[in-house]
Amino acid sequence: IPAELGGLGLGVFDTCLLCEEFSYGCAGMSAALYVSSIAQIPLVTAGNESQKKKYLGRLIDEPLLAAYCVTEPDAGSDVNGVKTKAVKKGDEYIVSGQKMWITNGGVANWYFILARTHPDPKAPASKAFTGFIVDKDTPGIIPGKKELNMGQRASDTRGIIFEDVRIPKENVVLSEGSGFRIAMETFDKTRPAVAASAVGLAQRAFDEASKYSVERKTFDVPIASHQAIAFLLADMAIGIETARLSWQRSAWEADQGRKNSYLASIAKAYASDVANKCATDAVQIFGGNGYNSSYPVEKLMRDAKIFQIYEGTSQIQRLIISKAIIERAKNKV
Repeated sequence: IPAELGGLGLGVFDTCLLCEEFSYGCAGMSAALYVSSIAQIPLVTAGNESQKKKYLGRLIDEPLLAAYCVTEPDAGSDVNGVKTKAVKKGDEYIVSGQKMWITNGGVANWYFILARTHPDPKAPASKAFTGFIVDKDTPGIIPGKKELNMGQRASDTRGIIFEDVRIPKENVVLSEGSGFRIAMETFDKTRPAVAASAVGLAQRAFDEASKYSVERKTFDVPIASHQAIAFLLADMAIGIETARLSWQRSAWEADQGRKNSYLASIAKAYASDVANKCATDAVQIFGGNGYNSSYPVEKLMRDAKIFQIYEGTSQIQRLIISKAIIERAKNKV
């Protein structure tokens, strides 16, 4: 949130530093805190002064959270598949549809939602969608039950139904038809933070595993003295240090005002894979104890998986990366 509204005015890089540290403690708590800032980004970058003061200001005045509502049962990484509709009637938009896997869905004070406003179902994504701000207590908004997920259970994740929800035209972010661009630009700023969160979890897994490896003994020596274990630790360290550099590069580019989609996708895909490998190897180093909830690494393994799924799957990131590579190659021919 900008300093002029009472916030700290943090950049993407600063936010990523916080995400890495929060995730070191608990990736679910980190997600709950960070997703609130994801909902703020569309207002910071595209909202008008009235919207900023009203909705960002209240997050400063009180300990409130926001939620980013884009994902639907049939539209995850494919944002163009969003089916929630908003029909303009007078000075209002009537919104109907269903969102899914919404972090902070049951605890947020307000939502940023993406809805289809163009009447032509074949309209290009660049013109088809509009972003809105809506208060959670608006009639017609029905949050579902909190989902019991595999990991990151500290995060309040649930579906939300919108039944003829009336949103005043003053709550349109930027303009009708600009929602898709706003959503894509938001991802460019948020994917480095997801990568940083993944690195935080990976660092925790590494620290737990390395400490355990010098305490646990087999054949009268610490297991760290066995090359099989030592090399696992070395590979974990290599992954963590390089993944950290990756999110730092992509976050820095964003703060310089440069397009960072390519680097953000690299950071997100790579750090997510590193987190999963580090968590899995940590469980392996702990052996049978690692499979038990009395030790911390099984939670890390469960928490890590979602990094490869939310904010665009690892496969979508590779699609973005490969398209950029091919486009650059064509331009050189």
